[in-house]
Amino acid sequence: MALLPFERIKRTIVIKRDCSSNPIFGLDPNKRPIQKLIEYGVVNINKPDGPTSHVIADYVKRLLHIDKAGHSGTLDPGVTGVLPIALGSATRIVQVLLPAGKEYVALMHIHKPVDEKLLRKTLDKFIGTITQLPPLKSAVKRQLRERDVYYIDVMEIESQDVLFRVGCEAGTYIRKLCHDIGLKLGTGAHMQQLVRTKAGPFTDKEMVFLQDLADAFWLWKNKNDESALRKIIRPIESAIVHMPMVWVNDFAVDSLCHGAELNIPGICKLHEEIEKDDLVAIMTLKGELVALGFAVLSGKEILSKDKGLAVKPHKVFLEPNLYPKFKIKQDAV
Repeated sequence: MALLPFERIKRTIVIKRDCSSNPIFGLDPNKRPIQKLIEYGVVNINKPDGPTSHVIADYVKRLLHIDKAGHSGTLDPGVTGVLPIALGSATRIVQVLLPAGKEYVALMHIHKPVDEKLLRKTLDKFIGTITQLPPLKSAVKRQLRERDVYYIDVMEIESQDVLFRVGCEAGTYIRKLCHDIGLKLGTGAHMQQLVRTKAGPFTDKEMVFLQDLADAFWLWKNKNDESALRKIIRPIESAIVHMPMVWVNDFAVDSLCHGAELNIPGICKLHEEIEKDDLVAIMTLKGELVALGFAVLSGKEILSKDKGLAVKPHKVFLEPNLYPKFKIKQDAV
């Protein structure tokens, strides 16, 4: 089975020190009040053919009566499929989905008949690092750039139509990929249809239609039934499940929310596979995202040391004053 790079990684949680979390502080993300979830969650929309990604994000914003909504990577108007929309204060999280990779199912039409063995052999040549020139109509500067293609799996071949699944780095143009495959074959080719099936940890298995979201919101507002909306809107933490993590004790949380650095004594457990300079998620013991930060030490170094700087926060997400303030030495944060 073809997997994106983060899906191939098996992470091991290792206990640094025994900790427990006081139930009066913080909250399990899955138990947040529905209004808080709407203002601090993510919805995986099945983007329809026609509107742009920006239009879909704007529609979600107006439907839920929130001030902000942001999508995790542009889909052309004619492309459908997975479009995670971050809501309200969660909009900054979309940036962490970009390095996680994307998956698409594409229908490519080859302009002349070609031998199947040659076709498959040619497709294999596009696995790895490729160079692309973005199309004339694109949101980025038009210059050659490298992108990684993780896999190309042929699903079906019917005459000159080829249905294939491709996993790739964010910013890979599948329309251009089809064009370049046609050039390599010497036949010419173009993309007929494209569906995004994965954007980081979000997949086509849990995406919902805009109408589903509208119906669920109506049920909550008019029938006081929030069950459908809770199934559709996921906590912000659902957007970082693919990342390496460290979990901190209750007394480290508020200092981190105010911009403090994370030192080793504040860490209760962590993913052993963390490497120096990795972007990591700093979590409470209840599973709340506190901040994203860059690892100063590897997981193994953190486990072997008793003190010192472990993670430098980059973006803080959890609001302050949810956890106790505790005056302790800097190393304990």
